[in-house]
Amino acid sequence: MSDVMPEPPQAVEDAPAETYDPAAPAPLGVERVPTGHPRVDAGLERLGDADHLPADGHLEVYEDVHRGLREALAALDARPQPSPSYEHRS
Repeated sequence: MSDVMPEPPQAVEDAPAETYDPAAPAPLGVERVPTGHPRVDAGLERLGDADHLPADGHLEVYEDVHRGLREALAALDARPQPSPSYEHRS
């Protein structure tokens, strides 16, 4: 028999527990489904930026997305430019 006693296991320091802060930014978990319209889809992706901002930062994101959607809608209403006419020959 051996007179050497095994050393007791060393205590492992617990990692600091994450504390829940109800006022901290948190994603809403709203699924964003692509529409197939690049400008609209870019706006939907931009909305994801609000997930990580405090509430007072959401307004800037919402206004930016609203502006982009208005521009996309306005572009649909724009009359197409007439193509150059090649019938006038000199």
